[in-house]
Amino acid sequence: MNFRNQRVGKLIREELSKIIIKEFEFGNTLATITEVEVDSKLETAKVRVSVLPSEKAKEIFDSLSRARNRLQTTLFKKLNIRPMPRIMFEIDRGPEYASGVEKILLEEDNI
Repeated sequence: MNFRNQRVGKLIREELSKIIIKEFEFGNTLATITEVEVDSKLETAKVRVSVLPSEKAKEIFDSLSRARNRLQTTLFKKLNIRPMPRIMFEIDRGPEYASGVEKILLEEDNI
């Protein structure tokens, strides 16, 4: 990944985070954009979202996916990047797995 792709990914992450905070209400669920990976041709941006509690991940993913076109348009207006990568959401299970590993390690210490 080159510098331009990283920069575009960072800009998308920052602006999309702001937009989601303003426009979505997830109740007692925490949804965080953990990473945005932009492909080499700036055609797509994989937006990884971490959701806690993880049981709500599918619900949050569906909500964001339904709003993708609206979010895409808002991002284009704010960032004015050409070409604007097409955003695609993915659930990031990394924090969930890390939490599971931590629980196992804590249980082993107590044995």
